[in-house]
Amino acid sequence: MICILLVAGHGTLLESHIKNDRSGLYSFLEDVPKALLPGVGGKKILDYWWKAVNTRQLFSEVYLVTNADKYKHYERWATANDFPVDNIINDGTTTYDTRLGAVADLELAITSKKLNDDIMVIAADMLCADQNFDMAQVLKFFRLKEGELAIYYEMEEGECPSSRGIVEVCPDSHRITRFYEKPRPGETSSRMASVVFYCFQRQTLPTLQTFLSSFLKTEDRVLGRYMEWLINTAAVPVYGMKLPTGFQLIGQVGLPDYTKWLAHYSAVKSQPRVKSITCRSYARIGIIGNPSDGYYGKTISMTISNFWAEVTISESKKLVLVPHPLNDPTEFGSLLDLHYISRKEGYLGGLRLLQATCKKFYQYCSEKGIALSKQNFTLKYNVNIPRQVGLAGSSAIVSATLKCLMKFYNLTGDDLPKSLRPNFILDVEKEELFITAGLQDRVVQVYEGLIYMDFSKSIMEEQGYGNYVHMDVSLVPPFWLAYLQDPSDSGVIHNNVRQRWLSGDPEVIEAMTIFAELTDKAKAAIEEKNWDELAELMKRNLSLRRSIFTDACLGPGNLKMIEIAQQVELKKSYQEAGFVFCPIVPYCPGYNGTSSEASVSKG
Repeated sequence: MICILLVAGHGTLLESHIKNDRSGLYSFLEDVPKALLPGVGGKKILDYWWKAVNTRQLFSEVYLVTNADKYKHYERWATANDFPVDNIINDGTTTYDTRLGAVADLELAITSKKLNDDIMVIAADMLCADQNFDMAQVLKFFRLKEGELAIYYEMEEGECPSSRGIVEVCPDSHRITRFYEKPRPGETSSRMASVVFYCFQRQTLPTLQTFLSSFLKTEDRVLGRYMEWLINTAAVPVYGMKLPTGFQLIGQVGLPDYTKWLAHYSAVKSQPRVKSITCRSYARIGIIGNPSDGYYGKTISMTISNFWAEVTISESKKLVLVPHPLNDPTEFGSLLDLHYISRKEGYLGGLRLLQATCKKFYQYCSEKGIALSKQNFTLKYNVNIPRQVGLAGSSAIVSATLKCLMKFYNLTGDDLPKSLRPNFILDVEKEELFITAGLQDRVVQVYEGLIYMDFSKSIMEEQGYGNYVHMDVSLVPPFWLAYLQDPSDSGVIHNNVRQRWLSGDPEVIEAMTIFAELTDKAKAAIEEKNWDELAELMKRNLSLRRSIFTDACLGPGNLKMIEIAQQVELKKSYQEAGFVFCPIVPYCPGYNGTSSEASVSKG
């Protein structure tokens, strides 16, 4: 890959403003090229771009294209910044009226240096809010897509789309479906602005000459017009990658533009960074339909505030994952202590969940065309969700980690839609850690509250996720929770139901259909506050589950809890039997419900 930095523009308007400024504040900038003006932090704008591309592992050569009028300025800059002077290309123009145009300047660099490689081209006189992005990630996405690449950003409030090249991007393929060079008002609703930051395959470079042969006017020989022609007319596949930063000083700008955006970006940069970000995800209870979420079924679940997983992320020099003192022990009092903890807790704590989520997050962003800033962090977690009792502790840790990463890197719902986050969390557990799981737990932890989930086959195949409906959590009756103190007594967890379902076993197929029907009836019962009907439906749901998954799968401990649930003095009976009993407090943002003991149970 070869990088070409374009700085051949003639800044007539900006130069004239500086010369005519009566305040005297900018007299020291007279005759200074736009790319050599002070940027954020005092360094020259070009300094930041040179730092971003001065990497031999990524680029075999970097060239700078300038004009005859400003050549000496860039020659002096090159000698002071270890840039090879022989790689400065002079286009021979001295005025704005005699300019070649960016497309012709790019063509000049390619032909004069006989370049025969993939090309990255950047307008190095753009002011960028944050150039600490991962250039390697940009090149990785370019090679992944095997097409041309255009960088874009989401315009800030107050920016006018008619001053930019605006792109419309397919959210699935990331191919740019339409390019508008300075669109007229109402021509497009997109606020995704393309900038002169492109990657071209070597086989596409001959189209530059084709374009120049068709567009003879200098004002048309800008890269925005070329991209518009390449995408809309020539139908060459061009993909878009989003950078989470702003770009300014594009094209002909004046002193007010320069001072405005320099002050704006400087203020943003000078703001104190958030020391840490903490996010929580909550345990969930399955009310009915469980475990039909993995069988194109329906289910209702609810997050509870009793138990949670909490993850904290903070910026640091190196990327550090902090082991939890209880869940990721590395020191033991004795060999007996190690034996007891290993037998009771197992060998795998939460650290692997953090690591797998980070790995999948970077992979997702790379594949979805999102270039992350090069910020390292320290990640630590805490969790009070009891292990191995079916409250979705693992997925809560992954969910909270994902929330932290999205906030830390300023990703929005457009970058990772809420409907797809449960799929992301599930992929972390299934693909990275080989945990057998379904979507239900991840859906309710992402959406939070009382959630009705429809995983019907037609819906899943059409959109890749289910239909998820928030129900009014204030409608639910009080629930209580009982669970085993020792999860080693959780029974035989292996069964062949999944294999039977995949092979079309009529008994299993019918059972999953009934699970879905019970869920729809339970939804109606909750909405009508018919608690007797809800209790009866939950009993039928349990009876069906026992018939399909067998009592051996549920385990003697769970069966004992079900037996106790028939009694009146529930709390006392459970505690005397050695089980943990606690009233449930639903978790739903904005809900301030209270808990109390009741006759409807979740065992």
